[in-house]
Amino acid sequence: MGLFDFFKSNGKSSGDEGKKKSGAAGRWAEVVGSKRAQAYDRQDGIHQLSKLGTADAAEALLKRFTFAAEPSITDQEEKELAFEGILKAGKDAIEPVRAFAAKAESLRWPMRILKEVLDEEELVDELIIWLSRWDTEYAKFTDPKLQILEELGDHVNPKIREAVEPFLEDVNEPARFNAVIATLAQKDPESIDPLITLILDEESVRVRAKVADGLAALSWAVPEDQRDAVRKVLPPQFGVDGSGHVTKR
Repeated sequence: MGLFDFFKSNGKSSGDEGKKKSGAAGRWAEVVGSKRAQAYDRQDGIHQLSKLGTADAAEALLKRFTFAAEPSITDQEEKELAFEGILKAGKDAIEPVRAFAAKAESLRWPMRILKEVLDEEELVDELIIWLSRWDTEYAKFTDPKLQILEELGDHVNPKIREAVEPFLEDVNEPARFNAVIATLAQKDPESIDPLITLILDEESVRVRAKVADGLAALSWAVPEDQRDAVRKVLPPQFGVDGSGHVTKR
């Protein structure tokens, strides 16, 4: 049977048709997910999977995000094609994306896909679930966690503050930095206590500066009993005035 026979209607039941589409996706998945395949073969596979618009096709297309090919312009073009093909599955792509994201070394493409198929509330809920798989302890590889925290910093939702604040105590400095940005983005005065706790213990100059800059921008007052301690740890360009507001020179 030729590959294109999978796409021809033969009058069988919808169940049989579903099996044919699943089988077709499986046949194309191997070439799409192979760095060693010829570029024109991968691109043909991407086009064929995109026509299916199913969860199985989305799962197969996601494999294209697991490697980089040369030249870089071809790599980017193929990934854009795979991205567009996955979107044709609509919300049927969500489960494959979730499964892929749970093991992926980078979440850039999975998050980009979800931003297209989910509304704002659904997206935030999904990102918080992904973040909940991480803790604040040492890990050798933390790129996905950093990416989730960075993305949450671009959204405003009451659920984000509670989800992100634990990462203000992360052992990883970039995680703390991203958590500060996401926390400040919520503009919730409830965050002042954990932010002050962080700045008093923080060794990283850029994290202290980000906290100070945020406190100044939001005009949140430092509690009176902590003002002297905060003054001592602020970067040189910051101060605390008589009313407890952080100022920037």
